[in-house]
Amino acid sequence: MRNTRYAVAAMAAAAALTLSACGGDSGSDSASGSADSGSGDSIRIGIKFDQPGLGFDEGGSYSGFDVDVAKYVAGELGYGEDQIEWIETPSAQRENMLENDQVDMIFATYSITDTRKEKVAFAGPYFVAGQDLLVRSDDSEITGPEDLNGKTLCSVTGSTSAQKVKDTLANEANLVEQPSYAECVTAMQGGAIDAVTTDDIILAGLASTDANKGQFKVVGNTFSEEKYGVGIQKDSDKCEDINAAIEKMIEDGAWEEAIKKNTEGADYTFNADLNPPTMDACA
Repeated sequence: MRNTRYAVAAMAAAAALTLSACGGDSGSDSASGSADSGSGDSIRIGIKFDQPGLGFDEGGSYSGFDVDVAKYVAGELGYGEDQIEWIETPSAQRENMLENDQVDMIFATYSITDTRKEKVAFAGPYFVAGQDLLVRSDDSEITGPEDLNGKTLCSVTGSTSAQKVKDTLANEANLVEQPSYAECVTAMQGGAIDAVTTDDIILAGLASTDANKGQFKVVGNTFSEEKYGVGIQKDSDKCEDINAAIEKMIEDGAWEEAIKKNTEGADYTFNADLNPPTMDACA
């Protein structure tokens, strides 16, 4: 089945190249990539600036898995790295920034949901995450949510991860909420809490930073499913091309290499039952 999907992706990519060769209307939309990376066009890509391992601003240099996938996709659409304008896209502003034409694409741990589809469209997914637990590297007691009875668990105030704990684990874990996951990790370093919970790859990114490397591990027992999509405008015509680019990235090994590079030192393995992901049909 995967070979079939690669064939479909390859045909889609070939069709896109044929159309561009026929001189389609380039218009004024900066999201319309050109096969000539020297065309002077640019593309505006929204990412997180404060999520180590995914989207992180290191003084004007951007790193992370989301960033690497975005660069690959942009390249397949005809844009060189020097043609990418990176724009900070906080979670609460993602739909508005697409609707207001402030960005062309968003790669920012952006879960595909029916509610969000009412306002924006998605390509992908390029990764399927799941809520998991981060614990100290020498902790052998906590192997999943079933081991949280009497333990102190930390998540971010107002997050879906914190709400899931309240909905499903309220009788087991003692939930502590902090303004950021970094503060949760700091509290765990000091022994005030036993585990941190959010999406597995976000936890892996936190654990892979120089300050945290070797101190923590992702349990690897997910208890939710979050499909990270590429946010695009409702009227975008790029969904099929983006999907073909993601499929190519998976096929040539760059996708898995990007995960390994950005989670190094986190003792993390992605959920192989859910990844690599299967592309959703474009609306």
